[in-house]
Parts: sequence; structure tokens; C-alpha cells
Amino acid sequence: MKRIIVVGLGNFGAVIAEQLHKLGHDVVAIDPRPEVIDAIGHKVSKAVVGDATKREVLEEVGARGADAAVVSTGENLAASILALLALRDVDIHNIYVKVRSDDHARIADSLGAAESIFPERESALGLASRLTSGRLLQYVQLGKEFGLQEMPVPDRWYGKTLRELTLPQRYRVHVVAVHDMLQDVMLPVPDPDRPLTPSDALLVAGEPEALERVANLR
Repeated sequence: MKRIIVVGLGNFGAVIAEQLHKLGHDVVAIDPRPEVIDAIGHKVSKAVVGDATKREVLEEVGARGADAAVVSTGENLAASILALLALRDVDIHNIYVKVRSDDHARIADSLGAAESIFPERESALGLASRLTSGRLLQYVQLGKEFGLQEMPVPDRWYGKTLRELTLPQRYRVHVVAVHDMLQDVMLPVPDPDRPLTPSDALLVAGEPEALERVANLR
């Protein structure tokens, strides 16, 4: 279990806080709006009305030395940056910042954010990839040079094993899991000698260009 601070409880921040708590983490949620805190209080470990740009507020809620923090303050660039600085002041090193522009991302990165997150951009990229290929079940962009997609098994791969296909060498992608759609079972670390079937879906990782190439195979 990790202790995680979530600053700002708009749609993104509230979903992150609730999901982290469901996964068993100790989540402290902070927002200046009492009605927002009332709504999420029973869904996290601790919900506090407060200004997370102030170090003394973070100290009072027990943020010092937390494992990670998420800053999601919407359009307020100043509040986002000040919260990032305050979180660093209480010795939190893994800070993830929701950003709305490239300039916001550059500032956050230069001030020590572990990662700048563009939720709208990442959702748009995933949808564009699914629409382009017409075959993808899911697509997630993880940074500029890496992605993860769930795709049906191409016809030409039916009955073949991952060992036979040598996908890292031929296509520069790795199959990290096989989803047996008939039984709805995810098989992590898939057996390289198990023949693929038409009812399988593959969770594939690699560079965006390589993923697009395999997504368009028939």
C-alpha cells in the first residue's frame, strides 16, 4: 500500500483518487471546495478542504514523505505550479501533473514533475488510432515513443505460436498478455508455445509506428 496525495478533484482528479483507493492505497484528497470534498469523502482514506499550494496545509494532512502525488487543478496554471512546489517542499519526489498545454508541461517538467499528463490528448490519440486501424480494441499512448494496444489476432497468425512468429525481431513489438475472449481470461506472461486462436486478443507493446503496422495486418 502506498500513500498518495491527490490535489484537485475535478473529473480527472476524482477518478484517480477513487480508483487508487479501490486498489488498496492510502489516498489523501485535497480541494478548496467543501461540496467536492463532501462528495468524495467516503471514497478515499482522507478528504480535506484546503489550499494545497500551502506547505503548512500539506504538513497538517500528513503529506510529508508520501510515495507519490497527483496534481489536477484544471485550468489554474498558477495553482498547479505552486502545488507542485509545495509538494516538493514536503519531500514528495514522484509528482504527476495534469497539464493543459505544452508550456504548462515544460514548466512542470523543469520544476521536477515525474510526468506531465495530457488526459485529453492521450484520449484523442487512442481514439484516432482505433478509428484509423478499424481493428484495435484499446490503445494507450505511454509517452512519445511507447504505446500499448489490444488487438485481435491477425488471420495469418492463427494456429501459430509467439515463438514461431518472432514478433520482436520481425515487427519490433512484444506481446505482454493474451486475452482469451471466450473465457474472458487474461493470460499475462503468455506461453510462447501456445497456438493463437481466432478468439484471442493480444496486448501488444512497442513504438507507435510498429504498433500501427501490426494493427493493420490481416
